[in-house]
Amino acid sequence: MNNGATRPTVGAVVLTMNDRPDEFPKAMSSLLAQEGIDLDVVVVGNGCTPKQVPDGVRTVTLAENVGIPEGRNIGADRVTGDYLFFFDNDALLPTPHVLAQLVARLEADPGLAYTQPRIADPDSGITLRRWVPRLRTSDPARPGIVTVMAEGVVMVRRSAFDQVDGWPGSFFLYHEGVDLAWRLWDQGYRGYYLPDVVVHHPATHPSRHAAFYRLNARNRVWLARRRLPRLLIPVNLAVWATVTLWRTRGLSALRASLAGFMEGMREACGTREPMSWNTVARLTRAGRPPAF
Repeated sequence: MNNGATRPTVGAVVLTMNDRPDEFPKAMSSLLAQEGIDLDVVVVGNGCTPKQVPDGVRTVTLAENVGIPEGRNIGADRVTGDYLFFFDNDALLPTPHVLAQLVARLEADPGLAYTQPRIADPDSGITLRRWVPRLRTSDPARPGIVTVMAEGVVMVRRSAFDQVDGWPGSFFLYHEGVDLAWRLWDQGYRGYYLPDVVVHHPATHPSRHAAFYRLNARNRVWLARRRLPRLLIPVNLAVWATVTLWRTRGLSALRASLAGFMEGMREACGTREPMSWNTVARLTRAGRPPAF
């Protein structure tokens, strides 16, 4: 726990494609206004040279778009700090104490690897289901231990992040937060959801991205193949397929999901490091069995 002699150190990673000229400056201004911490910020241009970057903030230019998780890995390698904060460039920190509050919970409990604020739309106040990191999402104001994360706005203990080798860079987009959270839990850590700490983010749907259905399906298969004991893989994928058929509307979306599913089964998914059965039990007791 920090004894007050020194302030917590946070390395913040922000990705940009220079496609949010209105939101990005506001996001950066709210980040740089944070108090009670020592902050080191880097902006990673994913396939571009970052623009509208405030003075004094370092940048990284990537020649091609390597995807969100790998872009965040590259950014994490460029910042210093005992904690890492990953921040979407269209989000907004409404008070100057958000990062200090997230860090304080981590400092109070060394068994936590990450803390998750409540994400809410700035106009409606709505917190989307996918932003609540647990199965039962009807009450987004309920705090507690969580087993996954909404990766766009999350604080992670640096030592734990390095211990599990960071985000799964090959995922490009979608489900990278589940993969990271499961690996952290498999090392004995936990996550915590702090709904009293609010971050603003527009309530958009991920299907606005053209590759959503294909990558969502592919990465769900990769996630199961990489992280689950073999007995749980068919259970997990059967549950996912059932839910997908129930929720998905439109033949083109179903075809893209099927193509992604087959891609996930055929292509190499990276190193297989299945979680232990003890971790399966811990995740189940925490309210989210990894079969779902």
